[in-house]
Amino acid sequence: MHAFDVLGDPVRRRILELLADGELSAGEIGAVVQEEFGISQPGVSQHLRVLRDNGFATVRAQGTRRLYAVDPAPLREVDLWLERYRRFWERSLDALGTELARGRRERRTRSAAEAGPPDGTPRTEDREDM
Repeated sequence: MHAFDVLGDPVRRRILELLADGELSAGEIGAVVQEEFGISQPGVSQHLRVLRDNGFATVRAQGTRRLYAVDPAPLREVDLWLERYRRFWERSLDALGTELARGRRERRTRSAAEAGPPDGTPRTEDREDM
């Protein structure tokens, strides 16, 4: 199965999102996925098996529990495949970053102007004419 076939399923993507925060038991994964997607425990087990069989997840036994974790190797392969397409969105993200920085700079400048001089003397427009 191709990586994008594995990742194309929203249940499997959600499982990987859960595992990105750390190792979880099959029961913990099942509880979340069953509630969010309304699928049975055997259905969750099938998705875990697809992730495991295709190298996206590892499993280890701890007593009677099965603990799952993300295996990053296939995700690195996906990242490498996406590399040739990054040019399509990197310029947009760079432009967004520039606009966000510009907005922050303008807010700081506005706040500093409203606060007045740093020594505490009133601004010229705040002084009463004598």
